[in-house]
Amino acid sequence: MGMNQQDYQSNPTEHFSDTDRDNLSSDDIEISISQTTKNEIPEEVPILPLRGLVVFPDTALPLTIGQPRSIKLIDDITLTDRLVGLVSAKNPDLENPGPDDLYMVGTLSIVHRLFKAPDGTIRLLVQGLSRITIGEYTKIEPYLKAKISSFPEVEESGIEIEALVRNCRDQFEHITEMIPSIPRELVSSVLNIEDPLQSVYNLANLQRMALTDAQEILELPSVRSKLHRLLGFLTREADVLELGQKIQNEARSEIEKIQREYFLHEQIKAIQKELGETDSQAIEIESLRKKLLESDPPKEAKDQAEQELEKLSHLTNSSPEFSLIRTYLDWIINLPWQKTTLDDLDITHARKILDKDHFGLDEIKDRILEYLSVRKLRLERKEILQTVSKDSLRKDREGVILCFIGPPGVGKTSLGQSIAHAMGREFIRISLGGLHDEAEIRGHRRTYIGAMPGRIIQSMRRVNTKNPVFMMDEIDKLAFDFHGDPSSALLEVLDPEQNSSFRDNYLEVPFDLSQVMFITTANSPDTIPQPLLDRMEVIHLSGYTENEKLEIAKRYLVPRQTRENGLLESEVHFLDSAILSIIRSYTRESGVRGLERTIGTICRKITKEVTENKKKSPLITNKRVRKYLGKAIYREEEEINRRTAIPGVATGLAWTPYGGEILFIEATKMPGSKGFQITGSIGNVMQESAKAALSYVRAHTQELGIEPEFYEKNDLHLHIPSGAQPKDGPSAGVTLVAALVSLLKNQSVNSRVAMTGEITLRGQVLPVGGIKEKVLAAYRAGIRTIFLPKDNLVDLEEIPNEIRQKIKFIGIESMDEIVKGIFSEIPSVGTLS
Repeated sequence: MGMNQQDYQSNPTEHFSDTDRDNLSSDDIEISISQTTKNEIPEEVPILPLRGLVVFPDTALPLTIGQPRSIKLIDDITLTDRLVGLVSAKNPDLENPGPDDLYMVGTLSIVHRLFKAPDGTIRLLVQGLSRITIGEYTKIEPYLKAKISSFPEVEESGIEIEALVRNCRDQFEHITEMIPSIPRELVSSVLNIEDPLQSVYNLANLQRMALTDAQEILELPSVRSKLHRLLGFLTREADVLELGQKIQNEARSEIEKIQREYFLHEQIKAIQKELGETDSQAIEIESLRKKLLESDPPKEAKDQAEQELEKLSHLTNSSPEFSLIRTYLDWIINLPWQKTTLDDLDITHARKILDKDHFGLDEIKDRILEYLSVRKLRLERKEILQTVSKDSLRKDREGVILCFIGPPGVGKTSLGQSIAHAMGREFIRISLGGLHDEAEIRGHRRTYIGAMPGRIIQSMRRVNTKNPVFMMDEIDKLAFDFHGDPSSALLEVLDPEQNSSFRDNYLEVPFDLSQVMFITTANSPDTIPQPLLDRMEVIHLSGYTENEKLEIAKRYLVPRQTRENGLLESEVHFLDSAILSIIRSYTRESGVRGLERTIGTICRKITKEVTENKKKSPLITNKRVRKYLGKAIYREEEEINRRTAIPGVATGLAWTPYGGEILFIEATKMPGSKGFQITGSIGNVMQESAKAALSYVRAHTQELGIEPEFYEKNDLHLHIPSGAQPKDGPSAGVTLVAALVSLLKNQSVNSRVAMTGEITLRGQVLPVGGIKEKVLAAYRAGIRTIFLPKDNLVDLEEIPNEIRQKIKFIGIESMDEIVKGIFSEIPSVGTLS
């Protein structure tokens, strides 16, 4: 076979032989035309391993040879036909690859030009002739030699082949436009190749691709498959280069923008200097300095701000630290270091406002008036008091910390606003429910990205006065996790001895909170940490009576719901009996939220009637209440009668964070022997009370008139309904005994009787808490006789007189007294025994 005439070019991309990397550029190799012919494929040729490089047929490229065995191979073939088999090693890192380390497909090539360098290496130019497969290796030393066979490609033509070739050329030309270093004459020569197979190999030879990908193109059987594979590589390379070029352009634009801004700022400075003007940054720093003097912070805060101003003066506007320091100075300047509001110390005026905004709550109102009176007297006698005892007044402590504890809906939060209004102070409120990060209170240190002060300092800046009324809602619902314990952070805030120098982590300077009137709210004191609770003055808010709810509804709830639902006062008027019907039959709560929602429901239905032009009487009666709200939800008196009609059921009284509740305790027996269990989601304390009750009953069977052997023949079971609701505490002890005695005597307990108290094994009745809430719950349920520990009779002074007149309270010291009274009718009410 004759040899085809072709142009061959060197590849400017670096390649590897079995020893070295070649850095020859296109200037090192002349572009020439070879007159060699493709002779018959010899049966055996020397094999030159290549590292990290694949030589394709119909391409020319430079190689550098440095290993002794490769130099010997080149010396030998230059004396003969100059033919050599170029085969790639599978692992480019191997120094001396053997037959098993080489691919089975390579390229028969001819050496065109050879140059021996002074360092002993050989530079040569090779041209790939045809694809071959490697057979048996016949020689290992001094270099590899193997039998070969021709492995021609399946040449194809047609429209698809032409389209693939054009796409490959277009992608290659697009790539060369993004790589200016590729010589244009080399690009032109490759694009002018018409043969599809030659185009594939020449284009692949100029691409940077992985060894396995290049070997894959060499081994693919047909021109079509080679073109498809090459087009994928070219498309991906074009996308990568475009993305890289885009990133480079964006980076260059950003750098140019920063440089341009820098030069412009420098020019502005120079112009302002020539005109005798001060630059904008200096003006801003001077403005900050002036504002700092006006805010008049304490010495430590002022010194800290001065240091930050000094740092700021040496920074440029574009510096990231500039904005951080600027923000910090804004906080220092805008805090109310010296700003206070003048207290309205008119006690009569304050009383009128408190009475207008809230019905009842006399204890809290008196406490606020006491605070105002003390402050007024101290101001009037300040000089005299300082003269008499300077030492005792060395720390002027103006703040007060109150904690309102009570069920939901009794007006704890709204009371704070009324207090601020009565005192003429600003009001700020934050909710602590679910707060679990200590940094929310103390703030983050400035070293953190996005750092800011805690909620205390943020609130003080918003209210812009150092003596507001500051309400912290839901303090009993604080949480803690790995972020820290926020309740511990509040110890400093809510301590009058410490909060005059509260340090926020962001500010790092003390801020005086001693003149703030802190008010916290909670539903239960049990979940408030004891050290925190000890720092506050606790005021308990109990639930409202029916008459109080009636007055609140008439004064506040009905007018508000009338207004919010777009009604006029002439279009709706609730009768007292209708409001009482709502209170008794549709709401069962200590507060008035549910009552207001129910009144709102009726108002909305009236609004619908008005918009539909259904004119009706504005009077809301019991009948219309039932029409609008449907059947009654609560019938507690009927329920009590039904539940206690069977022996073994007694009515107790319980305290919950949401107010008082009545509690049914049921007892039953069954054939067995000494079995005893108590159910109903109860805690350890109530379980122990149940065991104590059983022990008392067993020890006093003769006095109680119970068969002594009852425990030998029966299993006993105590159950407290509402089993899904957790219950605990010792105050159900007397009720547990009453239920057991009722069961074993087979006598029903009086349905109008309820009881509370803790028992001992000797039958003594000990005092319990929550008496007011329990009494209010009993009154709502229609109970008219209550047995309670004798020591708790003093607590009845908190009960409104209207309720005390309708309930008979019987104080007991031992279980003997209660057992005698719970099974008989008690005729009189309204007296204490």
